[in-house]
Amino acid sequence: MKLWSVLPAAAIVLATAMPASAQKISLNAISQYLNGLSTAKGAFTQVNDDGTISTGTIYIKRPGRIRFEYNPPERALVLASGGTVVIFDPKTNEPPESYPLARTPLSIILDKNVNLNRARMVVGHTADDKTTTVTAQDPEHPEYGNIQLVFTANPVELRQWVINDDAGSRTTVILGELNKNASMNNALFAPETAIQKSNDR
Repeated sequence: MKLWSVLPAAAIVLATAMPASAQKISLNAISQYLNGLSTAKGAFTQVNDDGTISTGTIYIKRPGRIRFEYNPPERALVLASGGTVVIFDPKTNEPPESYPLARTPLSIILDKNVNLNRARMVVGHTADDKTTTVTAQDPEHPEYGNIQLVFTANPVELRQWVINDDAGSRTTVILGELNKNASMNNALFAPETAIQKSNDR
């Protein structure tokens, strides 16, 4: 089971309250926001390429670490650390699947130094009266796909992203309120811990 096919993306309205109007947020401001996001924890809703929906808790510890813990009846865990994405899905009775984090568009926001002004990284930067959307890709490997990041302003907040991966799948993750002061041990992102957690669920 691939992370981006756990659950496909359809057009969806953000469930979070939005300001009545907003100006386009600059790439500098968005880069600064992402670089200042050291830890974050919150609920998420995932809409997969096939239209199915899952919910769970997301843990982010920049740089390079993220964990998706799905609510029952799902038992899957997806985590990234040490430059590797590992997917645990007990329903398949198969060993965990892993692949390089650098091959996923999510690596762009987990990078140690996010610089959206880098040449050929941003291929879309638009705004409506509520949100700013940035479409970014690995400038050296656009074939890996892209990520569409949706932000609100005053203050800048990441509200959702859409992953368009190298297999042609599209997955949306909608974020709830993020706790940016959450304390996280690195063991939370370790494969050994995830295996035990998956077995206990």
